[in-house]
Amino acid sequence: MFVAFGATLPAQADSDGGTLPAITPTAETPALYDDEAGGDANADDPAIWRNNAQPGRSLVIATAKEGGLRVYDLDARPVQSVPAPPAQSPDDAPGRFNNVDLVSGLKLSSGRADLAVTSDRGHDRLRFYRIDRDAPGGPLKDVTAPDAPPVFSADQAEINDQRTAYGLATWTDRRTGRSYALVSRREHTSVALLELTPKSGGTVGYRKVRTLDLPSSFRLPDGTSWSPCGEPGELPQVEGMVVDPADGVLYAGQEDVGIWRVPADLTGTPVLVEKVREYGVPGTYDEATEECTAGADPGFGGTRLTADVEGLTLLTESDGDGYLLASSQGDNTFAAYDREVEDDNEYEGGFRVAAATRELDGSEQCDGAAVLNAALGSKYPNGLLVVQDGEETPAVGEREATGFKFVDLKKVKDSLDD
Repeated sequence: MFVAFGATLPAQADSDGGTLPAITPTAETPALYDDEAGGDANADDPAIWRNNAQPGRSLVIATAKEGGLRVYDLDARPVQSVPAPPAQSPDDAPGRFNNVDLVSGLKLSSGRADLAVTSDRGHDRLRFYRIDRDAPGGPLKDVTAPDAPPVFSADQAEINDQRTAYGLATWTDRRTGRSYALVSRREHTSVALLELTPKSGGTVGYRKVRTLDLPSSFRLPDGTSWSPCGEPGELPQVEGMVVDPADGVLYAGQEDVGIWRVPADLTGTPVLVEKVREYGVPGTYDEATEECTAGADPGFGGTRLTADVEGLTLLTESDGDGYLLASSQGDNTFAAYDREVEDDNEYEGGFRVAAATRELDGSEQCDGAAVLNAALGSKYPNGLLVVQDGEETPAVGEREATGFKFVDLKKVKDSLDD
């Protein structure tokens, strides 16, 4: 069978052939539209900030690419819209916020603060926003140091090529108390470790510690070499990432390959703990259609993830147990893996987020996801899962619509415990 890579496949079964359970969302954000009338807003990646003083007034902070950041309350209602920075000049790329994560209690010159950190793919930089739920003008305030450097690019010409800061995960090393961001590079296999550095005036910058390049070519069991199909010069990129704070382990989703596990300080040897179904399948790129057509499947791939591997998020439990959740974008499902490295991140099951009503649809083509296993007031006393929906419905004409779905975490845990 010939399949175009990136197509949505209908499979919604687990590796034992059973049907994955369907769970339904409780709320959804207003649709974002990726056109001029909609401000070129395209939902991508969420993070959940807990208001420890008043958990019911917690927030979801999410990226909208060229549309900047969106902030929502627990009813999925908009609280604030933060624009992405403009282009340096008319010929340069505009700001484009790709992924977002949080840092708690970072010590700044103005005092400790919770921060939202986002990768600005358009400018190849990180941007930082101080979180204050009751601040005048909105809970987010830009505290990015003016001299924050490009993450990967040498000059503006390289930035305009947009092989720039892409995926993002934050990490605070429990041994040293230092905070970091791990940032992947678009259309490359590189992941950079950046130490966050407080600056004068309560601003935040960063310095690069080291970079790790994941493989782009793989030796298959039959002795042949395989690389994922893509446009000429395009390497298999990483986007979804998360760090387990208990042991400082980074999980990185290489979209067309699988999930890697590596020490978050990027000093160890990466281990490929899960493969996508398409791993090892040869493909031919067609410049006319801008798609890859698959050849015969040699059977070397996994059985739980259909490319792309997208949002990775960590469901932690107080006793040290929990799950690594991964978005299997190609078949609209989510896979759960044991958090414990000692169990080699064993597969624990999966689920899909399905429509609750005609008006409240499920999640399809999911990019980013975030989970928080903590009480969030009366709305979510058992915690919250937020997932991106790449095909928001009902559609309005030909407009590309996206958004985010809020899911009661009890439904997720019950589905995995069955």
